[in-house]
Amino acid sequence: MARNFDDMFNEVLYGKRRRQDNTLIDHWIDECLFKDSEEEDIDRSSIPTPCTWINRDREAGQDRLFQDYFADEPVYNADIFRRRFRMRRHVFLRIVDALSNVYPYFQQRVDATGRRDLSPHQKCTAAIRMLAYGIAADAAYDYVHIGESTTIECLKKFVEGVISVFEDEYLRKPNLNDVQRLLQMTESRGFRGMLGSTDYMHWQWKNCPKAWKSMYMSGYCGVATIVLEVVASSNLWIWHAFFGISGSNNDINVLDRSPVFDDILNDRASEVNYTINGNNYTMGYYLADGIYSEWVTFVKSISKPQGEKCKLFAQYQEGQRKDVERAF
Repeated sequence: MARNFDDMFNEVLYGKRRRQDNTLIDHWIDECLFKDSEEEDIDRSSIPTPCTWINRDREAGQDRLFQDYFADEPVYNADIFRRRFRMRRHVFLRIVDALSNVYPYFQQRVDATGRRDLSPHQKCTAAIRMLAYGIAADAAYDYVHIGESTTIECLKKFVEGVISVFEDEYLRKPNLNDVQRLLQMTESRGFRGMLGSTDYMHWQWKNCPKAWKSMYMSGYCGVATIVLEVVASSNLWIWHAFFGISGSNNDINVLDRSPVFDDILNDRASEVNYTINGNNYTMGYYLADGIYSEWVTFVKSISKPQGEKCKLFAQYQEGQRKDVERAF
């Protein structure tokens, strides 16, 4: 059936107009979105960009990590492992196993495509590398094949997990049983009533913010440092640690701000009873060097011993106080 001339004319006319209108609309959108002029204030950073997927080959990273450190015959021996991980292999594996048993985040799973997820060894290694070396998050990619955002997430989960799992056993003050064990250890070494050795050291703050470096700058080391107060036992357990506040600090003014004697001042300390030369004592003490104040809680050496008795005491005191130096 022949079409009406008027209908054909209107179709051509309106179709042309629609094409012209579409062209104008496209031109207007192009002007609004991409025109770079000072008259229009357009924030191009707000325009979302598509995410780029990177095949990091996490399976290869896990296989290489296992062969290097955790195989039956690893590439690197136990000494190299301890130097790079800042702990022995059995300690690291204990942490990995504990976190894997408690938190699903550290458990290896298989995704919908059948690929293995990141292993707990990879996640814990990335966190340990950041803590041990102070490196950036994306610096761990070259070895463990983990992206920057995932590495940061691993670090946060690792710290939270270690505190949650090991806090009751390791990250706490000594209880009554711990105090009795410490007293037995020190009494066998000739110092009845001793709870440990205390000392201070300047801990270098490698990544100290530039705005704070003047507050933490140490004339002794020439770099930004934080004074660390430590009490250690003969088995090298550090059961008290306190980082001094900002400012020019030495051992004395850090001690004034330290909470090491708060329990004694508030009558919350564990009871310590012992007898020396017929005298009864109810307060434990720490071995310290000569810079400390003359407090009853400190037993210091003799700087210039006179006589065999004083020389013998100075020799034993200085020898036992090496525990905290060994811990450092």
